[in-house]
Amino acid sequence: MQVETLQIHNESKLLKDYRNNDPNIMRFFDYHPYNDFKKRLSELENRSFDREKLTDLLKVMNSEWGVPQSSLDNIARLKQRESVVVIGGQQAGILMGPMYTINKIVSIIQLARQQEEELNIPVIPVFWIAGEDHDFAEINHIFVPGISKMKKFKLFQQALGKQSVSDLDLDKEGTETWIYQLFEQLEETANTKELFKTILSCLDVANSYTDFFARLVYSLFPNEGLVLINSADKELRKVEYKHFISLVQAQPEISRGVYDASEDLNQLGYSISLELEKEDAHLFYHENGERILLVKDEENMWVGKQNEVRFTTEELQEIAVKQPYNLSNNVVTRPIMQELLFPTLAFIGGPGEVGYWAVLKPAFAALGMKMPPVLPRLSFTFIDRNVEKALSKYSIHVEHAINYGVEDIKQAWLNKKQDPPIHELSVEIKQKIKDIHKPLRDAAKGVRADLGDLADKNLHYLQDTILFLEGRINKAIEEKYAKEIEEFDLISLSLRPEGGLQERIWNPIFWLNHHGAEFLQSIIHRDLSMKESHFVVWL
Repeated sequence: MQVETLQIHNESKLLKDYRNNDPNIMRFFDYHPYNDFKKRLSELENRSFDREKLTDLLKVMNSEWGVPQSSLDNIARLKQRESVVVIGGQQAGILMGPMYTINKIVSIIQLARQQEEELNIPVIPVFWIAGEDHDFAEINHIFVPGISKMKKFKLFQQALGKQSVSDLDLDKEGTETWIYQLFEQLEETANTKELFKTILSCLDVANSYTDFFARLVYSLFPNEGLVLINSADKELRKVEYKHFISLVQAQPEISRGVYDASEDLNQLGYSISLELEKEDAHLFYHENGERILLVKDEENMWVGKQNEVRFTTEELQEIAVKQPYNLSNNVVTRPIMQELLFPTLAFIGGPGEVGYWAVLKPAFAALGMKMPPVLPRLSFTFIDRNVEKALSKYSIHVEHAINYGVEDIKQAWLNKKQDPPIHELSVEIKQKIKDIHKPLRDAAKGVRADLGDLADKNLHYLQDTILFLEGRINKAIEEKYAKEIEEFDLISLSLRPEGGLQERIWNPIFWLNHHGAEFLQSIIHRDLSMKESHFVVWL
């Protein structure tokens, strides 16, 4: 296995400036992403955390997922007053979702290990499963490679209303059938049977899609001390209740601060994937199995966005005390809740997350805290031998293939196989026909208007015939070079599927099937710099 760095060319302006420490964007953050860990550590020493309750909860929660001993040991180490965490999270995607979820976990483990060696204190890798998210359509599918494009392979289960994924009953029979159908599409390798067995065994004992996700993650990372937490756990809400009270009390300052920050970012030309309104309350209320987004109205009441519920501030604080399981965080308050629960040395996020964290500095300040250092996660493209051979055959540089795809190179290659160039020849002939045909059209129009229309249609018919012949010749050329076109399409599907990075489309199941979990272990045990924007891994 060979690993090399690569520059991604189409990063957002915000992320590019953030990596380059541009003052325009850095003023929206409390720390430099790569150099301020000791400074952050000294500031964490002045804060207190309910480590006993948190670790007791984590032990019970993780024991339900077949937690490995390395993770239990790290939960115990979290009780030590000097211990800190590196944290990041994601929704519980089916079969762990797109590859960027795995990349994020690898990033968390990498940074935790690096900083434990640097700071000489326990640094625990924590992955926050966003189990309260309700958009099942985002996680109920993976993509599988087709002939020339990726195909969505969807698990058909109805998710009614806005029920959170953790509360959604796992359709074991339907999911098992879906898994069987998926494996029928995979090439059988030395790893296939064991992988299939592992997935079904995780499914068999899971009660929800979050459980299924957690068990699969632990099957891949048994020795790294990774600690999982399900943010939708009702017992966790009992630990969080006092933090919900703090969030309710600080809501005016939080809402005003993040809205103003988003306006400032917009003025500087930065775009973030977060829509904010002044009346946003940044909390959800749960009723009848659905999440209701709360806003503040003119009377300072907490109301559902569709007027489903209505509370005074005092009533919402009472709910936080007596029924904390009826509250949950949105994208703005979730990071604050993480910070209140865990002694966070650093947060690992994807490109979009780094963007919306740029508005959160005033939200943390509203509760008397600084936001932790925010680091972009590691990004990978994995290249199999067959793709490597195709790149070499056509002398395609991998940086071009990943950043721009190979459609332009494929078309240029095909054009060289046409002598003379068919499209140019077709355009030239159509123009000549038009010129030669003109006197006949003029004569027809001079006789009668309807004959003029007929003459125009006759011209279109002649030109359409040329187009038809052009298409048939191109099809014949494609048939002649079908093998070569298939190789170009293989590169496109693997390295720039759907016009984007591999990690956003491909599921880890395909690499696990061909290479086993060993390819992940090889990555984990390399010391990779968090400063690099992308890595290419030659398998």
